[in-house]
Amino acid sequence: MAMDASYGDEFAVGCFISIKTALGDEFEGQIISFDRLSNMLVLQEGSKTGPRRNIRLLQANYIKEFTILGQAEDPLDLKKCYLDLASLQAREEAAIRQAEMEAERIGVGVTSDAQRIFDALSKTLPVHWDKTVIMVMSEVRVCSPYLPENVTGGTPAANDRVKKVVMHIDTRI
Repeated sequence: MAMDASYGDEFAVGCFISIKTALGDEFEGQIISFDRLSNMLVLQEGSKTGPRRNIRLLQANYIKEFTILGQAEDPLDLKKCYLDLASLQAREEAAIRQAEMEAERIGVGVTSDAQRIFDALSKTLPVHWDKTVIMVMSEVRVCSPYLPENVTGGTPAANDRVKKVVMHIDTRI
């Protein structure tokens, strides 16, 4: 049964609960907060205490079932809370770098076939986009319409290698 805001009385701060979600996840945690307006449950996963804690935000509508396991002290006791800001900032910076790297791999203004060729080349060779041109090993260029005859530059061996990959992908498209 999906939960709605009327079940908020069950979600008392400090309670330990076991949850099964509609998506099949199962976990235990301590309730830190429940917001009736947004129907959002804030949980500290597990029963871990100390400086590092995993926090999960969960839309209560996705809770399939839950069991109250017990009650504990206030999880928001300021004497026991600690945020490692340097660690959080490092995680944020790493996530931003990863997102930027993934975004650079997506061609802008190119066809899905061009993106497939880029993805195939990137499995074995260093590639990047130069507008709509696929640059392989910073020397071989694959221009639209991304056929073997549109491969130029680089050493003859590098050029032939890229042509073979493009030809193989082109026959599957």
